[in-house]
Amino acid sequence: MNRRDSAIRLARSGRIVTMLSLVLLAGIYVRALVFTPIERTQGAAQKIFYVHVPSAWCAFLAFGVCGLLGIAYLWLKDRRMDLLASSSAEVGIAFGVIILTTGPIWGKPIWGHWWTWDARLTSTLFLFLLFVGYLVLRGVVTDPDLRARFSAVIGIMGLVLIPFIHLTVYLFRTAHPMPIVLKPSAPSLPNVMLVTLLLSFGVFTLLYVGFLMQRYALAILRDVREEELANAA
Repeated sequence: MNRRDSAIRLARSGRIVTMLSLVLLAGIYVRALVFTPIERTQGAAQKIFYVHVPSAWCAFLAFGVCGLLGIAYLWLKDRRMDLLASSSAEVGIAFGVIILTTGPIWGKPIWGHWWTWDARLTSTLFLFLLFVGYLVLRGVVTDPDLRARFSAVIGIMGLVLIPFIHLTVYLFRTAHPMPIVLKPSAPSLPNVMLVTLLLSFGVFTLLYVGFLMQRYALAILRDVREEELANAA
């Protein structure tokens, strides 16, 4: 089976995974809206938590995968690592848009304003813009090897930034809430809320995988087309 056929099969599998995750996502939010209790202090606004936090997890996962694949590319010089890294970065940008949209919607009724330049929010915005720059760079650098090397370096920079973002609420005074799940002690959630959140994490991760499969398939098809044009020239 050639690369084109493999990419087409991968895209079809990715669509199946994506459709399955969207169906499961609908079920999760039925549970979140109907069967999960309203938080005592934040009220109904807290429900967006089940979108915002899993989206943040998937964005950081996508950017982290991009950075790790950048390291792999610099070591192995395998073009597939570069294509998969760029695909993960694009998916991360999509989840990043969700973070930066749902965060202010959640923050307005709780904090009284849409945005504050605290450490967590500012560093997350910086990470998002870093990967926007990553995609811009890939669009303007035409040499494949040079583009892959530059992209790998930016991806590694993002990878280094991710743990810092997680630690900002400990290192600085910030309006952003402290971690309630990823922390040394037990999660600070009632069991019913914790189960809903963990299910959301699982479904969003599956959605990331489905998106990544499809985007990687498109990257392979584009790469095959570029090779064919170069050989025909």
